[in-house]
Amino acid sequence: MNKLTTKELAFIEDEIRAEEIIAKTMNWCAFQCKDRDLRHRLENMAEQHQLKIADLAQYFNRSQLTH
Repeated sequence: MNKLTTKELAFIEDEIRAEEIIAKTMNWCAFQCKDRDLRHRLENMAEQHQLKIADLAQYFNRSQLTH
């Protein structure tokens, strides 16, 4: 694996933070939602963002070890 620069690692951290905010926002919206179908869709969207967080964090952790 190629070594990442400090700037590249910072971009990955920023993306992880952005995904966390999106996931929390989707969960909050789902909690506020009275419509069952819409709530379910929002929960699924939040889950997809949480999975992306896990993928990015895993990549970030591997990259830190090689940096």
